[in-house]
Amino acid sequence: MALSSQGIGSGLDVNSIVTQLVAIEKQPLTLLQTSATKLQTQLSLYGTVKSQMAALGDAAAALALPGTWSTQKASSSNTAAVGVTAGAGAMAGALSVEVSQLARAQSAASAGVAAGSAIGAAGTLSIQLGAWSGADTALGFTPGSAAAVAVSISATDTTAAIAAKINAAGAGVMASVLKDGANERLVIRSSTTGQASGFSVTTSGDVGLGQFAVTGTIDSTNATPASGMYLSQTARDAKVKIDGVAVVSATNKLGGVIVGVDLQLSQVTTAPVEIQIENDTAVTQKNIQTFVDAYNAINQTLANATKYDASSKTGGPLQGDSTTVGLQTALRSLMGSSSSGSTFTRLSEIGLERQTDGSLKVNSTKLTAAMGNLDNLKKLFTTDNGNATTNGFGLKVRDFARGLLGVDGRVSNKSTALQSALSRNSKDQDAVSLRASRVEADLRRQYTALDAKMAGINGLNSYVSSQIAQWNKASS
Repeated sequence: MALSSQGIGSGLDVNSIVTQLVAIEKQPLTLLQTSATKLQTQLSLYGTVKSQMAALGDAAAALALPGTWSTQKASSSNTAAVGVTAGAGAMAGALSVEVSQLARAQSAASAGVAAGSAIGAAGTLSIQLGAWSGADTALGFTPGSAAAVAVSISATDTTAAIAAKINAAGAGVMASVLKDGANERLVIRSSTTGQASGFSVTTSGDVGLGQFAVTGTIDSTNATPASGMYLSQTARDAKVKIDGVAVVSATNKLGGVIVGVDLQLSQVTTAPVEIQIENDTAVTQKNIQTFVDAYNAINQTLANATKYDASSKTGGPLQGDSTTVGLQTALRSLMGSSSSGSTFTRLSEIGLERQTDGSLKVNSTKLTAAMGNLDNLKKLFTTDNGNATTNGFGLKVRDFARGLLGVDGRVSNKSTALQSALSRNSKDQDAVSLRASRVEADLRRQYTALDAKMAGINGLNSYVSSQIAQWNKASS
């Protein structure tokens, strides 16, 4: 393979010449790269605009929902005895609650058995759910509608093994083992509270299995029973008076007795517990502040993107862009528009005041006063007139945001256009680079040929000069 070094034959600085000519060919690439950087900045900004517009739409949508405005808070004068929570549908008001009895589960305990020892009796435990009633000394049992559940016991079973079998049977009770010094006791407890969740246990098989029968013997002395298990406590319903009306509940959580309000009973009361339910204005104020913050965020982004700094004589990335300026104008106009259907017509009337930079500032005095007229404040955001220009601000701003972000929306179209422009720019850069590479290859080929021809001419010139010198020498 022949070796060549361009410029040797001709004496020309071929590399420098070619490099400078190719640089001229690549000049459009610099402009394209600058344009690409600008397009990428604009595309990134519109990504931010889309995100912030979605946040504004979500904040407005929350205020457009009537349910957002009916949030209530509840308080109890004695939380240790009666806890309270307010949910959907709760109405403002006051209640008086008296608790005379708490709901509880039935519990029964066996006599002590040497820890880890086998019970030595085989047979079946039949567990029946139902209700005990009557005096402690003469309890009667009424079976529930569910069939009794049979649990097979082996003579080699320990109390721990029996507890495991009972728990696996799904009989509506829970079993555990209580260690009492050197002994163990089988403890059976209802899975749920309430009088109807009591249980009885009957046995069949070896006589020794009778120590686990539950027949209604109350354990008042904690002494070892002669036979069967003692009831350490019977199942009971909670008994409450709400504003003087007697209420019975199988659990200590009363839900649905008062629409939207849950009561948690924890103690028997000696005096009425006062429950207060009122509008939670803090939630409403927070939702309005979220709306204001979301608007201010996108307003600031648009302002920065379109501003012109006279001191530095530089404009924002989207300064003069008709789509962005139009969006900014439309959004500010929307916030300054009016609504019908409420005694309030403009945001400024409730304390959301527009500033010279287009942002909103909350006038807390006005907003607090508007909270005193909650129904009309709600209507200012939720009224649906079927007219985009006079609807409540929650609906107007929500629909405005959805329209901009839709498939054919202004923001979506602008993002798509910028992405397309960036893609075309990339292709144009590739085309310029490819053309420059071809030009460089052609130039080097041409200069190589020129270099070779110049080398030949220089060689011939040297030969002729040498011959003339020889002739002159011979003539002298």
